[in-house]
Amino acid sequence: MKKLFLLSLIFTTSTMLAQIERIEPPFWYAGMHNPELQILVYGKNIAKYDVSTSNAIPISKVEKTENPNYLFVTINTANIPAQDFSLIFKENNKVAFTKKYSLKQRKENSADRKGFDTSDVMYLLMPDRFSNGTKNNDANSSTKEKNNRELPGGRHGGDIQGIINHLDYINELGATTIWSTPLCEDNDAQFSYHTYGQSDVYKIDPRYGTNEDYVRLSKELHHRKMKLVMDYVTNHWGIEHWMMKDLPTQDWFNYIGNYTETNHKRTVIHDIHASELDKKKCIDGWFVPSMPDINIRNPLVLKYLTQNAIWWIEYANLDGFRVDTYNYSDPNGIALWTKSITDEYPNFNIVGEVWMFNQSHAAYWQKDSKIAAIQNYNSYLPSVMDFTLLGAINSAFNEDEASWDKGMIKIYDNFTNDFLFPNPNNILIFAENHDTNRINHMFNNDLNKYKMAMGLLATTRGIPQLYYGSEIGMTGNKDKGDADIRQDFPGGWDGDSNNAFTKEGRTAGQNEYFDFTSKLFTWRKTKAVIHSGKMTHYIPEHNTYVYFRYNDTKSVMVIINNSKETKAIKTNRFQENIGNYKTGKDIISDKIIDVTNEISLEPKSVLILELE
Repeated sequence: MKKLFLLSLIFTTSTMLAQIERIEPPFWYAGMHNPELQILVYGKNIAKYDVSTSNAIPISKVEKTENPNYLFVTINTANIPAQDFSLIFKENNKVAFTKKYSLKQRKENSADRKGFDTSDVMYLLMPDRFSNGTKNNDANSSTKEKNNRELPGGRHGGDIQGIINHLDYINELGATTIWSTPLCEDNDAQFSYHTYGQSDVYKIDPRYGTNEDYVRLSKELHHRKMKLVMDYVTNHWGIEHWMMKDLPTQDWFNYIGNYTETNHKRTVIHDIHASELDKKKCIDGWFVPSMPDINIRNPLVLKYLTQNAIWWIEYANLDGFRVDTYNYSDPNGIALWTKSITDEYPNFNIVGEVWMFNQSHAAYWQKDSKIAAIQNYNSYLPSVMDFTLLGAINSAFNEDEASWDKGMIKIYDNFTNDFLFPNPNNILIFAENHDTNRINHMFNNDLNKYKMAMGLLATTRGIPQLYYGSEIGMTGNKDKGDADIRQDFPGGWDGDSNNAFTKEGRTAGQNEYFDFTSKLFTWRKTKAVIHSGKMTHYIPEHNTYVYFRYNDTKSVMVIINNSKETKAIKTNRFQENIGNYKTGKDIISDKIIDVTNEISLEPKSVLILELE
């Protein structure tokens, strides 16, 4: 009898393993705001089975598609405590096999987690190019592209351990938050290092480490009172994604069998004159041939993406998302995705890549936009990226001679349009990122221009974002290809002749860049007047721009002299902000400067004064 039982158990187990290849999410959490959980079950002919559960867990619905290898089982977890239960698969009213599923306990106060905000400085890095902390994961038998540091666009071996090894460096720089480009598996045969063509969104790419390593990164950051932002992609996956090999539905992706590339013209979404043809091509077209476009109009797809995002928040204890190509997705679908996440986490922050160089176009995509409301639309997206300021920074500091539309007037004019945004303080501001020229290339390695740009980012409204390596003077020309703006951080690999992670290892020039950046952004960490204070600025004169950040108790005066001449700045013009203050402390040199009459400012320089 015992022998028969063991044979039956072996048969049932082997049948189960043969039938179920994937269950996603792999587990879930009890006590979520939305109790409906959609479980994707994948396996050969899995749809022939009837499904029930143990422990009286209620099933709301079971959905089958045209592909018999998929089942979508929705259960209601309302008032169900954390526990293990079984999914029971029957054929002809007989149990064929079972599969354990877990509802886990959420972290305490998980729903109330506070996302990144204006008190933060975000450090953007590309993990493959930052530091190789573990050589034994440089190649993996399950992934196609192997490590080849000699190939500029190849895999170079950077990983999660490399990031962990240098968290103190990032903290010393003054950054409080890490935004890493995607870390989930990208199994493309080439150019997989950027990891935007993901092949499994529940699995960290093994060349970066494991899911557990990612959780460890989060814990190490939180131990330092720092934050972790995941780069999330809702618009597309990679051509090697496992579902592309066996589609759940024919409309899971757009334009299957009829490759059509997006026209990238996202203005068609709010253009009242746009053709439906152009709108469809923009929203449904593929970004590139290796990145199939996800159809979030399909409710199964939308639920899958929503749950995946929430799963990572809970599992890795995340502090925010940066969403790639945010407004390439169907606008109604992406709004539902965003709202579902912020309904679960009201204080969570999400910043969308809305690459628009017109502020009304960018403002359209921020939550509660009055511009979008004209069309009865709300994206529910808390934050957008300020590409208009990027454009102004990249050009203005190279314009030595001011005119009606050149020089510092570009920076000034950018801020005059802040009224368009529902919340201009909650905007990500930056001078560069992994898709643009490096500013040190744009500025021809001029440290003074770099200082002016960083001084601006550190003191104006918004959330500053830095790009790895520029703080030590790294340069890169996008015209030479993306690899040139994504070079390896010196010192991240054994044998590097220059270790820029340490003061002793940096060159004198690298230390000039680093020391200024570190002092500036470390100062910013504790300055509520910068985080939440009001801003008053004055029309630039002679290519010199003056503005103030202030609250009820503190005031900071910022002067940027973008001309090639020393300027004597008469301060009586700014009396409404200077008021009774007599002096100001230069936050970089610690010198005390009289602000009652005239301030002398060197060419191409920035002066930040805490008024006293």
